[in-house]
Amino acid sequence: MHRREWLKGTSAAGMALLSSRWTIAAEEAAGISVKFPALADAALGKAKDLGASFADFHVMQTDSESLFVREEMVQGVNAGSSLGCSMRVLVSGAWGFAASEEVSEKSVLRLVESAVAVAKGQSGWRAQPVEIEMLPAFTGKWEADGDTDPFTVSLEEKVDRLLGINRSALGKGASYCHSHVSAVRERKWLANTFGTRIEQSRVRIFPNFSVTVIDPKKGEFASRESDRPPRGAGYEHLRDWDAAADAALAVEQAKEKMAAPSVTPGKMDLVIAPSNLWLTIHETVGHPTELDRALGYEANFAGTSFCTPDKLNSLQYGSELVTIVADRTVGNGLATVKWDDDGVQTVGKEFPIIEKGVFRNFQMALGQAALIGVEGGSNGCAYADSFDAFPIQRMPNISLRPGPDNAVTAESLIADVEDGIYVDGRGSWSIDQQRYNFQFTGQVFHRIRNGKLDGMYRDVAYQGNSVDFWKACDGLGGGTSYELGGAFNCGKGQPQQVAPVSHGAVPARFRQINILNTAEESGKKVAAVTNPNPNTCSCSGGGMKSWA
Repeated sequence: MHRREWLKGTSAAGMALLSSRWTIAAEEAAGISVKFPALADAALGKAKDLGASFADFHVMQTDSESLFVREEMVQGVNAGSSLGCSMRVLVSGAWGFAASEEVSEKSVLRLVESAVAVAKGQSGWRAQPVEIEMLPAFTGKWEADGDTDPFTVSLEEKVDRLLGINRSALGKGASYCHSHVSAVRERKWLANTFGTRIEQSRVRIFPNFSVTVIDPKKGEFASRESDRPPRGAGYEHLRDWDAAADAALAVEQAKEKMAAPSVTPGKMDLVIAPSNLWLTIHETVGHPTELDRALGYEANFAGTSFCTPDKLNSLQYGSELVTIVADRTVGNGLATVKWDDDGVQTVGKEFPIIEKGVFRNFQMALGQAALIGVEGGSNGCAYADSFDAFPIQRMPNISLRPGPDNAVTAESLIADVEDGIYVDGRGSWSIDQQRYNFQFTGQVFHRIRNGKLDGMYRDVAYQGNSVDFWKACDGLGGGTSYELGGAFNCGKGQPQQVAPVSHGAVPARFRQINILNTAEESGKKVAAVTNPNPNTCSCSGGGMKSWA
């Protein structure tokens, strides 16, 4: 539907109804803050009376809105909100859990009885009792940084901004352009029998576009997706983005990619931009070092992990240059909170997963550290994606530390490559059931010849295993080249939960990585192509789904 028709068909009353939804949600949240202490006291008191050695009471409100635009048309708006509470209890070494959309004292007391009954029902057949560590008690309120609440910005303003992206792309010769923006607001309240009483709120936003150019004579096409990452931020993350310029660049790169020669498979040096490397970090370091996955408790979304507890403090995971840290206090991080969903304070819980190439730590939630004999307990990695979800171990923000020389940039890393590829932008990926063997694609593959960018390749994927790949890293950009990427909705668990997580990275150089030709791998015959007029390119510009 064209904008004018959409605005005409979308009555003022309908738009006001959507706006009022978020006003009502804010009023509901204010009401929860007032009555939460009394509800928590009633719930936790009853849990103790019924024999719980530990209990926590959660209330969660989630608001979400997504707007989709194609060319000059509004495709649709998805909006929704939820509010509810849950009770988690530990009785005789077994967990019990129950949840409800009704947040009242009567409902909460019923939840306690249900959760205790669940725990008692499974306690007899457990192989070993659940044991948890004592946590310090915290009280307080925290709200994430953000300039403009995206839920207070009109749909008309958002539509106009997305249409501006599309018009820029179409004006530069794109055949198609899709753009969208999604926003989520979480409000959480938590109380437990350790004495914690906390409240926190955060907003995240994901603006994005994809352009496609078509050559009807050849019957070929090429696409380029935006590198704009999701961010723990307000509407300013869309408003302050020069998306029109990025869209114009994306069209030029898609055209060049379509005309580029198909890559010849073999070993090549790679320089990987942060816009691509964040996903490699996510899949080859983030998921393999989740303790529940390493212990075999989690096998959904690409299996368990090669990174088993016997490798802790001994596995040479990468070269000495590689230090990858977990941190839930990163500014504007998607996984940034003051307390995790077990009530663990995240400040002071930052930790290296890989330190100078050596595997040092797993990600852990409440009760997991003792399973492998590690001191210190949880490192703040619990998260539940909705009020009716049991908190499980989820990734904090996990990032590659910059190299020691702040003057090193992507350009200086490229300058030391004779024959290679500069990989830019996140593409598709696959990884085996132990999170070990993998392949990744990207958005743009700049050819490197004699230390300079010289045109592009197409049909490129890089392949390796999680350990040999990181061992091949011999160069890192400095702090000024650091960028924060991430996944808006990483999938895990059964039933599935989705979680937001950021990954910071710098440009990194990897020596002699195996390159595949994706067209040949798919069975397509690829003609030997030489580019008679290679274009030197110095640009490095950059459907919702669950990431695994």
